[in-house]
Amino acid sequence: MSLRLSTVILPYRRWHEGGRSAWTRAEQLGFHTAYTYDHLSWRTFRDGPWFGAVPTLTAAASVTDRLRLGTLVTSPNFRHPVTLAKELISLDDISGGRVTLGIGAGGSGFDATALGQEPWTPRERADRFAEFVPLLDRLLSEDAVSYEGDFYSAHEARNIPGCVQRPRLPFAVAATGPRGMRLAARFGQAWVTTGDPKLYENGTPEQSIQAIRGQAERLDDICAEVGRDMTDLDRVLLTGFTPDRVAPLQSLNAFVDFAGRHVELGFTEIVIHWPIHDSPFAADEKVFEQIAMEAPAQLR
Repeated sequence: MSLRLSTVILPYRRWHEGGRSAWTRAEQLGFHTAYTYDHLSWRTFRDGPWFGAVPTLTAAASVTDRLRLGTLVTSPNFRHPVTLAKELISLDDISGGRVTLGIGAGGSGFDATALGQEPWTPRERADRFAEFVPLLDRLLSEDAVSYEGDFYSAHEARNIPGCVQRPRLPFAVAATGPRGMRLAARFGQAWVTTGDPKLYENGTPEQSIQAIRGQAERLDDICAEVGRDMTDLDRVLLTGFTPDRVAPLQSLNAFVDFAGRHVELGFTEIVIHWPIHDSPFAADEKVFEQIAMEAPAQLR
């Protein structure tokens, strides 16, 4: 399989002031998928413009025809499976079946407290995620669902006519621990990693490769445990959070070298951030476009 090259377009620009043009350009450049973050606000962007993921993706669906669209990632931090399922089914319909749900357990950032709750511990996030994913799977696959869990409930929740994609739109499950990886193996059409966050500040690219190799090997073992064909699960690397940071976007050759080392680990999709000046994702736009147009052919 050829490597899929995708991008993340952060929702920080007004639609008619550059927001729309990024999504249409992503399709022109041939990206496989254009994702956006599903946060209420995020890190250094907290005090600036930031728009909602689902409305942004709905708008993007209306101005593109082939480009797949998705979130990287949606989490339980401020989402409920019942209302999320309704929005996703609507988005999948509007896009003509071009939606992928990137989904993760969430973190301890601004989303964790925006609704007034205390931030959950890592254990609490994992517990909620373990209930969130199977319930969302049912809500997107069945016409009517009733469920009573420790964290979430659904009472005769109707989701007719369901997703355009059958039996439901695909899940790309972000996980580095065994519980999350088990959910990826059971419910995911793809597994997502950003690498080992402990290496971001002081690690080396070589250490990062070894850490990601270890993650991939753990996923293989878990797939074997649950009876999942590991070759049936796509592997997605969201870049920008390894010790390399934006170095792979400095030239076409640098990116091909970076991506090639991860393709050797079994990755089928690599996601790069759309350049944003004066941010952690600053990059030369001409080089970025060259990578989009030329790198996939070199990585076949």
